[in-house]
Amino acid sequence: MILPMDTASSQAGTEVFEQILGASSGLVLLQSEDCPGLLEQFRSIARHTGQAVYLWQPDTGLGSMRDAHVRVPDCQRLGNALRFMQQSLHFGVYVLVGLELPLSAMDDTLLRQLARMPQGHLRRVVLVNAPPALAEHLGTLAVHLRSDDSSPRRLRLRDGRWLI
Repeated sequence: MILPMDTASSQAGTEVFEQILGASSGLVLLQSEDCPGLLEQFRSIARHTGQAVYLWQPDTGLGSMRDAHVRVPDCQRLGNALRFMQQSLHFGVYVLVGLELPLSAMDDTLLRQLARMPQGHLRRVVLVNAPPALAEHLGTLAVHLRSDDSSPRRLRLRDGRWLI
């Protein structure tokens, strides 16, 4: 059975999301060749499941992926967003995109503390396509994952043409 492309890609996004939730560290380094597509899959997961999934970007700050118009106040700067993540007592997956080096000493310390958070309540900080130097610097504190978006796509025949 060949799944429609959007079903197949959402299934891959769900698998990556489950790997994130099952990670042994609070900090996940995720490599993806299709970052916008992956973020859209996470947004869809957040909307359909009601999960608390947040996205931080340098230009927009921290906001909900479930409700695009909901922004977390005072979390434009990375340090403020990391402190918010650390102090939150609720479940949350925090996706950070566009992280640039060098990090301040405080931001580095906060990332390390988030990686070591107790397992009492689930919180994951996901750095998407983090700079290689940061991935090397964090070493074994973080779980390293790759999304499956680079896997070969299944072709399907529609109206006499092969489509991806």
